[in-house]
Amino acid sequence: MVILMVNKKWSVPRVKTGIPDLDSLLEGGFPEETTVLVTGPTGSGKTTFGVQFVYKGAELYDEPGVIVTMEERAKDLRREMMSFGWDIEKYENEGKIAIIDGVSAVVGIPSEEQYVLEDNINTEDFLRYVYRVIKAINAKRLVIDSIPSIAFRLRSEREIRDFLLKLNTILLEIGVTSILITEAPDPARGKLSRYGIEEFISRGVILLDFIERETEFKRYLLIRKMRETRHSMKKYPFEIMSDGIVVYPGGEIY
Repeated sequence: MVILMVNKKWSVPRVKTGIPDLDSLLEGGFPEETTVLVTGPTGSGKTTFGVQFVYKGAELYDEPGVIVTMEERAKDLRREMMSFGWDIEKYENEGKIAIIDGVSAVVGIPSEEQYVLEDNINTEDFLRYVYRVIKAINAKRLVIDSIPSIAFRLRSEREIRDFLLKLNTILLEIGVTSILITEAPDPARGKLSRYGIEEFISRGVILLDFIERETEFKRYLLIRKMRETRHSMKKYPFEIMSDGIVVYPGGEIY
């Protein structure tokens, strides 16, 4: 008797990004339970990208998410995102979104938020607090905005590197699909992160940047790395529309 062995391709579970047409460039979405670094210069759309991932997860896919905001107050973030028609507070009330306020305590402003980071919080306490909030709402998605804002609180580059390694390891262990937001000092010269380690520990890297066309700057997206995923290295145009980010996978860069 002859037994034929049939090789079947392993299908990686995917998490929909909630960003129109981006999933088609990622074989259906981010690999489940991975860590993706979203990097780029100021104004490139990083915060919008991250919040859209969490908001659309709650709105379209019934997947709770946590937003750790280290650069603006939670109430300012809610107001800003309402310009896209995203009613974050609605999903907070339903237990599908939680915002961790990491700003108020630092600047000495009292906070009425449910989830607030204390000032001078150490690495272990930060990770422990984020873990508790994730478990409190059974989150499947997480955005931390941003890595440099956390690193400013640490004393040395070694502490920053140790923190980033611990953060990535714990997030993978928890099992959430995470977006870490950072700054790209000089993307044209390959400098994709402030500390030079973020892109190496992350399992995926997406660059949001600008290109000048006819005296006008246009936005583009580049998938620099995504493990367990076949993807192009092309620069894809995207726009920030009235309802969020839209990627144009079929077009050349403007």
